[in-house]
This record gives sequence, structure tokens and C-alpha cells, in this order.
Amino acid sequence: MKRYFNNTFSRVGGALLLLLVINYIAQQWHSRIDLTQDKRYTLSETTRKTLSQIQQPLVIDVLLKGNIPTEFKKLQTEAVQLLEEYTAANENLIVNFVNPLEDEPNADAAIQNLINNGLQPLQIAQTEAGKSSVEYIFPWAVISDGKRVEKVRLFIDKLGTTDQERVQNSVQRLEYNLTDALHKFTVKKQKKIAILRSNGTLEDVYLYDFLKTAREYYFIAPFTLDSVATNAEKTLKDLEKFDLLLVAKPKSPFSDEQKQVIDQYIMNGGRVLWLIDQVNVSLEDMYKTGGVTMAMPLDLNLTDMFFQYGFRLNYTLINDLYFSEIVVATGDGSQSRYMNIPWVYNPMVLSSNNHLINSNLDAVRLQFANGIDTLKNGVKKTVLLSSSPFSKADGTPREINLRIDPKAMNKELYKKGNIPLAVLLEGEFKSMYKDRVRPLELKENTTLSRPTKMIVVSDGDIIKNDFDSQHKMPLELGFDRWTSKYYDNKAFLQNAMNYLLDDTEFLTLRNKKVQLAFLDKEKVAESASSWQVKVFVYPLLLLILVMLSVLYFYKKKNLKKG
Repeated sequence: MKRYFNNTFSRVGGALLLLLVINYIAQQWHSRIDLTQDKRYTLSETTRKTLSQIQQPLVIDVLLKGNIPTEFKKLQTEAVQLLEEYTAANENLIVNFVNPLEDEPNADAAIQNLINNGLQPLQIAQTEAGKSSVEYIFPWAVISDGKRVEKVRLFIDKLGTTDQERVQNSVQRLEYNLTDALHKFTVKKQKKIAILRSNGTLEDVYLYDFLKTAREYYFIAPFTLDSVATNAEKTLKDLEKFDLLLVAKPKSPFSDEQKQVIDQYIMNGGRVLWLIDQVNVSLEDMYKTGGVTMAMPLDLNLTDMFFQYGFRLNYTLINDLYFSEIVVATGDGSQSRYMNIPWVYNPMVLSSNNHLINSNLDAVRLQFANGIDTLKNGVKKTVLLSSSPFSKADGTPREINLRIDPKAMNKELYKKGNIPLAVLLEGEFKSMYKDRVRPLELKENTTLSRPTKMIVVSDGDIIKNDFDSQHKMPLELGFDRWTSKYYDNKAFLQNAMNYLLDDTEFLTLRNKKVQLAFLDKEKVAESASSWQVKVFVYPLLLLILVMLSVLYFYKKKNLKKG
């Protein structure tokens, strides 16, 4: 008996020792295997590179804890599993899942405080036991190093999609959104962007949100062409210090001298993001004049330059039956009421996903956009945004009023749609002053550019953020404060900027494909009864079979003994 206990003790002790050794080895050297078909938990090279550069502790608070509705559980699960990969790759990341309304004595005040900090909630209507209620969830992550904070939207509320499709799109963007936010803590700025401040371009307050985002990656500086008249050579040299020129909704014509400076900047490899309106009209003018105004052609003196580069902006307004809404006030004083009305001159553009710049985007909202024609000149052209198949181009001058009823319109006139609204041009451009008299005699006059690229968008308002006059603060680009809807203007412009500056790593990450498996609700409903029977009957039959088998072998064994 003593030998038996000694042997048992030795075996147990040896097993425990072996277990401790295995556990120690597992802690020192371990690996994770991604068995999913789409490798959704295998971090991209861009993410691994970003994580390797994080040297200080970062706290990631994910506000997806608590009473999460069933359809969002998948998003919560995917976020948990993906962030486990992040923390496994870098121990400096500290992840907390938080219920922002837990232990809050005043839930309404807590919700308003989160909204004031830019964390817009989702309102989910629920019905239980015949009672309806609204559940607020905050699908956000907040990353902090103790000095700065980055907010990450985890849920992509894509217009016109089902809950499953929204969750699918959100999961697909999880890695991009999280890695992009982490990248902001490690990025070392190198490239420079010039923001044109002459020729009546948009004021800073309306560019605030885009410039705030761009400043996190690049050096930003204002630039004017006013000095061209006195010292064109120096103006060109100063402009060539920048990698990209942003021209946002100019209203004053460009002089021939200014055009030559921009032309030579492009010939020397400069990149340009053109956001141009060819028609002068605005909703603000309509509100001031009782809902009626005239849309007039706007001559910026750029037509010959654009023609040489391979495109033409038309003096037309895109009238689209796939539109966004605007808000108008009715009544006077305290009797004023606000109502949403459809507005055919605000095209809601869905991307064709044909390029890194426009892949996986939600709808982009344009306002009084113009049509673009592309011309053959040897430069590669890619249409990034276009109107819907049910759209047309209205010529100008024309009267515009708020009493437009899209239901009463003749839809037969809207069959010549798919009008280009944003175009990428890449290649070697010919100078507009090739074989022409130049207004300036510069030291160098290049007639054929280095390989370069530019993007033209036929709407200057694509970059314009709303302004909250009550709180006197600019709002996030793409957020409509009247309808509380988000549009993907910011993502499109950010992608365009990244591509023009050859920063395509994150664009590739953004296009990572993830395919989730969802239950087919219709099939589940159709076969619910049969599955209920199977779930009840099959285990019962299996239990009976096991019992009969045990009785059979028990009797057979006893018969042999007898």
C-alpha cells in the first residue's frame, strides 16, 4: 500500500511539474492560428507595422458593454476577438469594454454629455411584453495616451441597408478604423499640403474638420496666389515646396499669370485636388429670398486649362432622383416648424467601388454639383463618383425654387444618368501654354509634366462642414445637423488625399474583405416547427437508444456469468 501511494504521489507530482513547464513555455513562446476562411483575425502588414511603433501605453475603451441588442452582438464579438489580436501583438495596449451608462444616476445627462463629446448614439427601438422602449448604444472606441484622445466609430450606419448589412460593413471596417486611429499616435509628418487662400476659396471655418483630420498626417499651410502679380518666380518656388495643392470652391476668376504658375507646378510633378463649382447658387441664398433664386454660370477662367488636362466642367446642375433631404422652416416666430423635404439638387452618390479611393464607402452627399466630361488626351482617367442612373443635367441660367416635387417629375427624362462628378487623372500632362503665348517669362517653362496625378470634383461643398451657430463650433464633415445623418464625404476626401500623396497602405487595409455568416431569418421562420421537433425528439431517441444498449450489454454480461 505504501508503494502504491508513493507511485501515485510521484505520478501526480511529475504531472504537475510537467504542466508547470508547459505553461511557462506557452507564456514565453506562443502563436495564434486563424482558422477563418477570410483570415479576418490575421492582422495586415500595415497593422503590424503600426503596432510595432507604439512604445507607450495606450488605453482603448470600447463602449460596447451592457444591454446590447441581438443584432449588434456580432459586432461586439468581432471587436473583442480583433482587439485580442492587437493586445497579443503589443502589450502596451490596454483594452477595456465599458458600459458608458452604467451606474449613472442621470442617464439623460450622461447621454447628452457623450453626444457633446462627439459620440453620437444609436437609438434602437425595442418591444417587450407589449411595451415599447428605446435603447441607446454607443458603438465607439476611445483611445487615449493620457494627453490626447482619438475617437473611433465602430458602427457604419450605411443608408438603405439592413441591420445585417450594416454589421457586415462595420466589421469589415473595424481593423482599418482602429489601426488608422492608432497610427495617429505614431505618425511622423513629412509631406506638405498647400491650402489655396486666394480667389474666393472657402473660409477656414467651413474647412475646419477636414483640415483638422489632414493635420494629423501632414503639414498644412495656407497659400495665396496674390503675389504672382509682383513676383511670380518666387510664388512658383514657394508652391513647389508643397506636395499637394487643395483648391476648395473658388469664386473669383484666376488670372492668366496665376494659371501659368499652377500649370508649371503641375508640370514639375505637383498634385492638385480640384473642388470646383461652375454654377453660382446656394441654399443660403434661397432661404434669404423666400425659397427662389437664380442659378448662374460661374466663369473661373479655368476652362482652357482643364481642357488641356483632359476634362471639362459643364455649366449644369445635376438633377438626381436619388437625393438627400434638406430642412426648411415654415411659419413665423414661435410658430416656426422645421420639415424635411426631398431635394433633387443634392445628389446622394453611391460609389461604384472601382478604385482604392472609393471602395467600401457609404453615400457621399453633393450640393449643386455639375457634370464632368472626360476628353481623350493620353492621360488615364478613372470616374470615382457619378450620379445615379435616374438623373439628368439641367442647363443654366435657370430659376431654382424649393417647390420641387420629385414625384410629379417625368421620369422618362431621367434615363441618361451616370454623369461623372469626380474624376482621377494620372499620367503625363501637357502644359496649357504649349505652343501658346505665355503671360509670364519664367526661368523654366516645362511643356510636358513628370508622371503626376490630380482629382477633380464638380462640387466645392463636398469638403464643407456644417456650423453649429448655437454652440459656435464647426461640426464633423459629412454630418447633417438637421437630419442627424452621416455621409462619407470625409472618408472620400481623405482617401483622395492619401492616394494623391502615394500613401496607399491604409487604402489597401480599408479594402480588406470580411464575410460574416448570418442566419437566414426567412428559412429559420419557415423551418422553425420542424427544428423544434428535431431538438426535442432526437435527443430523446438517442437517450432511449443508449439506455437499451446498456440494458442489452448488462443482461448479456450477466448471462455469461450465470
